[in-house]
Amino acid sequence: MSSKYKKSLLVCNGSSCQKAMNIDLVQHINDKLKEYGLDNEINAILSVCFNKCSIGPNIIVHPDNVEYSTVTKDDIDDIIIEHLLNNRIVDRLVYNEINEISGTSKKQYRIVLRNCGFIDPENIEDYIELKGYDALAKCLTEYTPVETIQEIIKSGLRGRGGGGFSTGLKWEITSKSEADQKYVVCNADEGDPGAFMDRSVLEGDPHSVIEAMAICGYAIGANKGIVYIRAEYPLAIKRLKIAIDQAREYGLIGKKIFGTDFNFEIELKYGAGAFVCGEETALIQSMEGLRGEPTLKPPFPSVSGYLGKPTNVNNVETFANIPAIINKGSEWFSSIGTEKSKGTKVFALAGKINNVGLIEVPMGTTLREVIYDIGGGIVNDKKFKAAQTGGPSGGCLTEKDLDLPIDFDSLSAAGSMMGSGGMIIMDEDDCMVAMARFYLEFTVEESCGKCAPCRIGNKRLHEMLIKLCDDKGTLEDIDLLRNLSVVVKDTSLCGLGQTSPNPILSTMKNFYDEYHAHVVDHKCPSGQCTSFLKYYIDREHCIGCLVCARNCPTNAIFGEKKKLHIINHEICIKCGICMDKCKFDAVYLN
Repeated sequence: MSSKYKKSLLVCNGSSCQKAMNIDLVQHINDKLKEYGLDNEINAILSVCFNKCSIGPNIIVHPDNVEYSTVTKDDIDDIIIEHLLNNRIVDRLVYNEINEISGTSKKQYRIVLRNCGFIDPENIEDYIELKGYDALAKCLTEYTPVETIQEIIKSGLRGRGGGGFSTGLKWEITSKSEADQKYVVCNADEGDPGAFMDRSVLEGDPHSVIEAMAICGYAIGANKGIVYIRAEYPLAIKRLKIAIDQAREYGLIGKKIFGTDFNFEIELKYGAGAFVCGEETALIQSMEGLRGEPTLKPPFPSVSGYLGKPTNVNNVETFANIPAIINKGSEWFSSIGTEKSKGTKVFALAGKINNVGLIEVPMGTTLREVIYDIGGGIVNDKKFKAAQTGGPSGGCLTEKDLDLPIDFDSLSAAGSMMGSGGMIIMDEDDCMVAMARFYLEFTVEESCGKCAPCRIGNKRLHEMLIKLCDDKGTLEDIDLLRNLSVVVKDTSLCGLGQTSPNPILSTMKNFYDEYHAHVVDHKCPSGQCTSFLKYYIDREHCIGCLVCARNCPTNAIFGEKKKLHIINHEICIKCGICMDKCKFDAVYLN
């Protein structure tokens, strides 16, 4: 932290932590520190999301590297008196004692998130104190551009945006493209439902991305960098702007960096939240002020990209690895992970899991370790059913895949994909047909509409899934659903359409019995599809109070006062008002 203070209390800025306490926690702590006469030695600042949403509010005491969780307003005095004044850790609040930066905790290993939560992201000196910009200096003064690229190639780093293409090879191709101008683009458009990896990095460690972009610029011969970031990330945008201004003020971007002939500038461009703009050619179209639609490849952006010039596009997480690779060496990085998937991967855990939030694990960590050792198991000890990886573009992993090592090739072989890192956990109560419908609804909404297979095909797929969930499907619909999914995958222009049927195909492969039950048995095995359910009134609990009948919007409930009521299923719209209004638990679903 700033050398002005001996210690700092870093307060998680995650929405769940902030909402858990109806006060400005940072201001409250600073007021308390002033009461105890510590305000000139210790301060509290709003940091980044610590990715432990289920146990907030969270506070890290720096540089002691002790994390307190589930902190209440009344706990602040104890932390100040015990920890700050008497150097005694408040054991009842400790989540875990965090190891040195980049250390491990509960099978996690921090490379991308190495600084998040440990530094003030709005203070460049904090980043510099942790060897910030050392990697850039090393490249500019010790490595040639070719040697820099070779170091990234030898590391085995693959793109973390979903495609998994070799980062070093992409840099090499761009470097060999002849042009009077080249560009480095950071894809911060993160659009997967439930994914917030890139946002957390940009909010917690923006300088790591700026440094990496400058290194990339040096390696490929580019003097201009652009961060394409979704406008819905106001805090990330704010901190990026501050970081860019600070880096320019310190001479770390701009003219003659580190006294060399290398010049590099960075600017921001904003996206409007279109999922398709995560695809690099659509992103480039949007940056140029055009409609965000993918273009045919080749030519690839490395040859003809932004404004027709060679352009290297990597996402935030990919860039965040670069300074660590240069500082610690390619051999260090390649020693982590599996043979073909090096390093770590950040995942956003969500769904029916006890510990939701971000995790970072070495490639090859099993799904079982992620769910049970890190995620704390399934909520309410329910049975694990499936994990959707790769967001709308991925597929589901089931109980048979629990010991599957999580890496690019293993996930692909299992019918899923790494994607950007979203991981939704489902339990025995989830309907897989309804899950497929949810993701198709998303991709239909987000399709740019340029090619017919995606624009029309996904719409037809979604309509068939609606029929199945509404008890109107047939066996012919199931066959057509499978066949059309294959056609859409094979004929769509870009990755959105090529992967959008994955949730259908993977759920049909692993849970075909649920599709069959929706059609043949006219039943949703999980009970989620309400079209298959009917409301009934229990004769033992009904007292004939008429409350349900008076509130029914379709007059589907009949019965006299103080006598058993009956629901007419022909006109019942299953709105559930009768169940909500009944004070005697007489209405039930079956």
